[in-house]
Amino acid sequence: MPVEITVYDVPERVRDRLAGKAADRSQSLEEYLRAELEQLAERFSAKPSVGSWLAETRRRVEAAGTRVSAAEILDARDADRR
Repeated sequence: MPVEITVYDVPERVRDRLAGKAADRSQSLEEYLRAELEQLAERFSAKPSVGSWLAETRRRVEAAGTRVSAAEILDARDADRR
């Protein structure tokens, strides 16, 4: 079920820019903002949180049983640049 969201204290210049973007797309400001909010929500749901990403990365490193030191990484990087 759709809900209403109200945003207060939006600077006029911001509102004008958003209205301009909406007009460029032949949309009302409401239509434009709704589409932008839907895209924003999709990006949040598609990405894991930093904490869950870090936990998964640590789990995979431990499962692989290998460690690469910072010095080895920098040596490999520098070797590629020669």
